[in-house]
Amino acid sequence: MDKEAKKNAYLYCKFRDEQFALYDEYAKRHGMMMKTLLVVNVLFYAQEGMTQTEICRRTFQSKQTVNLIVKNLLAQGYVTVDEAPDDRRIKIVRMTDAGRAYCGHVVRHITCAEDEAMAMLTPEEQEQLVGLSRTFTKNLAMLVNRETED
Repeated sequence: MDKEAKKNAYLYCKFRDEQFALYDEYAKRHGMMMKTLLVVNVLFYAQEGMTQTEICRRTFQSKQTVNLIVKNLLAQGYVTVDEAPDDRRIKIVRMTDAGRAYCGHVVRHITCAEDEAMAMLTPEEQEQLVGLSRTFTKNLAMLVNRETED
């Protein structure tokens, strides 16, 4: 590995960490943890609701974390948890009207900011950013997971 690759890996990860810090600070400013923001974000846009498994998949969080967040949102009246009509073992989490009122502005604002930040790039830059980020993530996952194989 050359010196330039090390420098660029450092810079890329630094920018990623800066983005995480922006989300974390934004969530705290609105009275929630970043992981809760991620959950309410996916639920807000899921009109029919979704399972906790789907929330885990969409937010890259553990079952335990999502379960705790959903329990807290349920206790606050921001979500409902109902059995799926075709399989009672499956629970569907849905945002309530109170939940939409609680997080609507926060979710719409951060989504709008993400969309506008992307729109400030040219279509070619957008394609490059997405493509290269996808490739970097796949490469990183392969290398991180290879540790368990060694």
